[in-house]
Parts: sequence; C-alpha cells; structure tokens
Amino acid sequence: MTDKSSNQMWGGRFAAGPDAIMEAINASIGFDQRMAAQDIAGSRAHAAMLAKAGIITDKDAEAIREGLLTVLSEIDSGKFNFSAALEDIHMNVEARLKEIIGEPAGRLHTGRSRNDQVATDFKLWVRDQMDAAIAGIEALMKALVAQAEAGADWVMPGFTHLQTAQPVTWGHHMLAYVEMLARDRSRFVDARKRMNESPLGAAALAGTSFPIDRHMTAEALGFDRPAANSLDAVSDRDFALDFLSASSICAIHLSRLSEELVIWSSAQFRFVTLSDRFSTGSSIMPQKKNPDAAELIRAKIGRIFGANTALTIVMKGLPLAYSKDMQEDKEQTFDAADSLMLALAAMEGMVKDMSANRDSLEAAAGSGFSTATDLADWLVRALNMPFRDAHHVTGTLVAMAESRGCDLPDLTLEDMKSVHEHITEDVFGVLGVHNSVASRTSYGGTAPSEVRKQVARWKDLLG
Repeated sequence: MTDKSSNQMWGGRFAAGPDAIMEAINASIGFDQRMAAQDIAGSRAHAAMLAKAGIITDKDAEAIREGLLTVLSEIDSGKFNFSAALEDIHMNVEARLKEIIGEPAGRLHTGRSRNDQVATDFKLWVRDQMDAAIAGIEALMKALVAQAEAGADWVMPGFTHLQTAQPVTWGHHMLAYVEMLARDRSRFVDARKRMNESPLGAAALAGTSFPIDRHMTAEALGFDRPAANSLDAVSDRDFALDFLSASSICAIHLSRLSEELVIWSSAQFRFVTLSDRFSTGSSIMPQKKNPDAAELIRAKIGRIFGANTALTIVMKGLPLAYSKDMQEDKEQTFDAADSLMLALAAMEGMVKDMSANRDSLEAAAGSGFSTATDLADWLVRALNMPFRDAHHVTGTLVAMAESRGCDLPDLTLEDMKSVHEHITEDVFGVLGVHNSVASRTSYGGTAPSEVRKQVARWKDLLG
C-alpha cells in the first residue's frame, strides 16, 4: 500500500504520510498479524450484532461475513499481502475487505474503535494461549505421574542444600513436580476465568451512542459477560500480566526440574539417562552426552521473566485510557507464550523418554548418613529420649562412623552402646533405606504406600 492509501484510512487527517522512521516505530503489523484469526472472529461477531440491532443491513452484514472469510482464507494460505503502511492487523484486514466487497466494508467499524478492537483481539489470543498452557501442563503432569508409578518404591537420596538429607522414593520426587504443576494449572484456570470479559463495544474509551448489544458479541466470542466499564475495558492489560505472571511461576518449576535433570544425568550422579532425542554429543569428546534440551529450557525461562518485567514497566505509569505505549504489550507476550509452550513440550518429551537408573539411585540413597534422622526418631520412640538428646547421641554416632569411613548401619551394636548403653539390636531395623522410606507413612510422606495413593489420585484427576 502507498502512503496515500494510508492517509485515506486516516480519513484525510494528514496531508503527507509518515516517513520511514515513524512508520517503523508506529507499525505493529510485523507482530500483531499473529492475531488475524482473533481479529476476524471479533469483526464477524460485531457485524452480526450490528445487523441484528438494525444498525447495518442484513445484506451488508452478509457481504462483510463472506468477505472476512475470504480474507482469513488468504491469510491462512499465505497469500495475504501485509502492509506496514496500514500499521496493524485491523487496518490491513479492513483495507483488504474493502477491496473485496467495496462500500459495505466501511460500515464494519460502526460502534467500535481500534482501542476496543485490539483489546478484544489480544484478550482472545491470550485466552487461547492459556488453554494451550493448561493442556501442556496436564500432559507433563501425566508423564511425571507415569514415572512416579513406575518407581513408587525405588529409593533415592532426598536433598537439602544439595546435601544428602533423608532417603525418599523416586515416585515421591516425581510427584513433587506434579503438585507444583497443579498449582501452575490452577493459576492459568483462575486467570482465564478472571479475564473472560469482553472489551468489544467499549469503543475508543467512552462507549458509543449506537444501540449496540455488547452481551450478544460477548456471548458470540465465548466471553462470560461484557466488561462493565469502557475506560477500563480499553486500557486493561491485567489479563496479559496474569498470563505472564502464571507463566513465570510455571517457568520456575520447569527450570528447577531442568536443573535436576542436568545434575542427575551427569557422570557424577548417573541417576537418569536421557534419550538421544533430547541430548546431543560433543564435537571432540566422543564420550559426552549433553542434556541440551534441559539446559535450553533453563535458559529460555529468562525470556519469560523478561517479558513479565517489561510489560509491568510499560503499564505502571499510564493514565487512563489508551496510550500508544500499550502497543508494546504484544511482542513480549508472544515470545513468552512461545517459550513456555516449547519448554513444556520439551520437558514432557524428556520426562516420558528418560530412564531412572534404579541401582544408582539406591546406592546413593544410603550414602551421607541419610538414615541419621531415623536413628534419632528411634531413640525417641524406643527409649523415650527427648529429641534434642537423641539428636546429640545420633550426631556422636555419625562422627564415629565418619571417622571409620563407614555408614551408620555398618557400626556394631557394641559401638552404639558405647555412646548410649540402652540402644538395642532393634535399632538396625530402622537404619536401612527401604525401612526408612517405608516408615514415612504420614499423609504426603515418601512411603511407597503413600506414593501409590497419590498416583491413584492424580490418575483419577487427570483422566
């Protein structure tokens, strides 16, 4: 399109078109064309409402409907010629519609503005991304539940400060991420419910004098209701911030799991083996198998955090209602959504394909005096010893084992009696890692029996 055609779209307000610099900073078509389907859906709903309200004729509404379907087909097939001179997806679609159907195209914009149009398009797009994120999270949760079920009674070290703390089960560790992701899913579900109000018909900022039916367009577009305040409707980007906030917290969980997979797949740990589909080799070191997918997820998370911060800064100082600053809401959100969906898909693939090395997990589970707490608990239960005293006795026994280069179960009964004379042979029943995890039967504990209950619960919830 020429600058002249651009001026015509502006109704003759400007005598000359914007120069190249202004066009470059002002145009958004390079990225907002991603909202073409949402833009056309909103326009179709608006045209149908205008006809039913008697604002335009049924004939014009039918021409608009058919013309918009043609435009959508051209966009979907890659034949549409997007023009930076027309600035954005809204004006590109309207200009092409006019070329196809002529004068009726000019009636489409009755009773609305680009301000409520872009808010509607963007909200529809973000809503679709929330649905996709929910589906992606659920797929990853199912993959983790499958791992948990397979290794419900496999022992491994549980860590605090990345130091061996107490034995846990592989299934329990997998289910920890299921719980995190369940909260992530709930945040997206809550945000979707909260955002589901239609801006369409709020017009530029004050509503319109035309007798439009905003409830009709809201229902047609799957919204629960129209937004109740026109100023808020055109200037609200809370829904995008909600999406980015929920994405950021989900990204934290994905990054933590990525970090564990990087550690666990190392030669020093050998807890898991990642499939070749999600690993790469080294150009000079033939023994290497690098967890590149996990590392890239860990890195891409920063893009999501950055988008959340960027949009927060854009919105923090804006007076009501619309300001052009708000055009900067989309690129970051688009990029964050792409990064989140890619990270979820890659993580699901890694989790489904990875193999836990049961022998390595079990060997590590008993190292680092991991059953010391079980010994202290036994002293409390069997000898009625105050826990602080039991803690001191256990620490003394740990120091003894450490000085001899052995673990607690390797100490003799005589060794233990030398620290506390009332310790009996029964103590050895709690010092094995399998006995340790089996005893942790409190709700939410690591015992295989509890893990299997939680697996059953999640299989039922996820379907």
